Order: sequence, then structure tokens, then C-alpha cells
Amino acid sequence: MRRERDYARQYEYLVLTVSPRESINDARQRLTEHAEYGKWELERSRLYMGGGRQFWLRRKVLRVQRTA
Repeated sequence: MRRERDYARQYEYLVLTVSPRESINDARQRLTEHAEYGKWELERSRLYMGGGRQFWLRRKVLRVQRTA
């Protein structure tokens, strides 16, 4: 149980929702920009009936300790 809580604190999450009207190339471009500039990585994706999509992105939380 403790490992799960520690694991959850190591990452922050971002959920991107893509409507069925948006093209897959536009969605791919948004995901690429988040990954490249925001250091996000794709954890999972889901395709819903009707064509909607959701993408879960995560990145490590960097904890900076004061040195002075």
C-alpha cells in the first residue's frame, strides 16, 4: 500500500480529450508538442464509441531541495 502512494506522488498527470470532430493528425500534433516541450510521456489512451479519445500523459515530479 505504501508503494502505491509513493508511486502516485512521483508523477503528475495531464488528461487530453479529443473530440470526434478533431482529426487524428491534429491530436497527434498536440501530443507531440506536450511530449517534446513539456517532457510528458503517454501512459495510456482510450477510444470511445462515437470517435472521442482520451490520452493520459504523465511526467516525473522534480523535487528540489534547498541547499542554502
